[in-house]
Amino acid sequence: MRRHAGRGEASRPVTPPSQKGAAVGRGIGIGLMYGLWKPRVLGAWRVPSSGPVILAVNHAHNLDGPMLMGTAPRPVHFLIKKEAFIGPLGPFLEGIGQLKVDRSVPDRTAITNALQVLAGGGVLGIFPEGTRGEGDFASLRAGLAYFAVRGGAPIVPVAVLGSTERRGRLIRALPPLRSRVDVVFGDAFMAGDGSGRRTRKALDDATVRIQERLTAHLENAKRLTGR
Repeated sequence: MRRHAGRGEASRPVTPPSQKGAAVGRGIGIGLMYGLWKPRVLGAWRVPSSGPVILAVNHAHNLDGPMLMGTAPRPVHFLIKKEAFIGPLGPFLEGIGQLKVDRSVPDRTAITNALQVLAGGGVLGIFPEGTRGEGDFASLRAGLAYFAVRGGAPIVPVAVLGSTERRGRLIRALPPLRSRVDVVFGDAFMAGDGSGRRTRKALDDATVRIQERLTAHLENAKRLTGR
C-alpha cells in the first residue's frame, strides 16, 4: 500500500546526528586538508575541550567548511544548505554527521538536530552569514544567536583566510595545491545577556554583540597572519 505523507510522518522522532560519524568526518578532513594544502592553525586551544560549543566561521569559499572539519580539535556538525545534499554526496554528508538545512523556510528538523548536537555536548558549526560571500561577517542571520542562547553554548569565532587568494592550476575552483590556508580560532564568549530571554529583542541584541565580536576577531586574525 502506498504511504501518504501526513501528521504521523511529520511528528516522527528525529534521529540524532551521529557523533561517531562526525568523528569519521574529522578524520577524513584531516587527511584531505593536510594532504592537499598546508593549513596553519592558530588558537585551537581556545575551543573548550568538552561541552557544547558553536564555531562561527566566515564563509568565502566552499573549502572553508571541510578545512575547519580537518583542523578543529573536536568533531564538528555543520549546518549545510540542502542543495549540497544531492546524489551520493547526500548520504555521505549525513553519514559523517552533517546537518541539512532548508534556508527558504523555518526548518524545524534542522533546528531540532542542531539543538540535539548542543544538548549532547557536541560542536555545532555555523556560517552565520547564511551563504558564501565576502567572508567578512558583514551580514549576520539571527539563527546563530538563537542556537547560542537556546543551547546555552559559548561561541568561538573562526577565521579561515587564504582560500580565495589564488586559483589552482589543475582545479581553478580551488586554491593551489600545497598552498597555505590559515585557520584562526578566537576567544569563546556567551552571546546572551545572562537573562536567558529568547524574545525577538533579546536575540536582535545578541546578534549585534555577536557581529561585533566576530568582526573584531576577523580583523585581528588578518593582522596576525598578514592576510
